[in-house]
Amino acid sequence: MKILSIILTVIALGLIGFNVTKLNFNNLFGGESIVGLITILLSLCAIVLLQILRISKRIEKLSKEKRNV
Repeated sequence: MKILSIILTVIALGLIGFNVTKLNFNNLFGGESIVGLITILLSLCAIVLLQILRISKRIEKLSKEKRNV
């Protein structure tokens, strides 16, 4: 699960990098720029959710270890 989370995070970062090149700062809310902004926002949300999942799995693992001791 950790490797999948890392791979998906890297893909999301790649999408952010690609969509930054699509932004037109003179007309940020028009044309392809709005699609780029939406994709950047969704990629950031995906990264946050993946980090929450990774942290919750770590807490679950520590909780199980603590119960077994």
